[in-house]
Amino acid sequence: MVVHPADVQDRDGAKLVLKKLRGLYPRLKKIWADGGYAGKLVAWTKSFGGWVLEIVKRSDAAVGFTVLPKRWIVERTFGWLGRYRRMSKDYESLTDSSENMIYLAMINLMVHRLQPG
Repeated sequence: MVVHPADVQDRDGAKLVLKKLRGLYPRLKKIWADGGYAGKLVAWTKSFGGWVLEIVKRSDAAVGFTVLPKRWIVERTFGWLGRYRRMSKDYESLTDSSENMIYLAMINLMVHRLQPG
């Protein structure tokens, strides 16, 4: 996970995330992304890390809301983070603080799943 300023384009931000992944997860072969990451990033991902960047696209025939494969996982995670009061708005002034708040929220979530109640 990388938190970056709003003036960084999604594709450039994706490169920051992928640079952090390199060498950490040798079993990682495929990465799913939405249409905003299509283009040169697909080839860059293959050459940089040997990963396949698969773009999950919405069907042109779809009308209204449709659940996209794999995309719901990301949206669910954003929903979990939104339950934490500090994460519901952008209170942090530093990107490092924002990243650490996400880590704390996810640690809290995992601990409560290990020991319910």
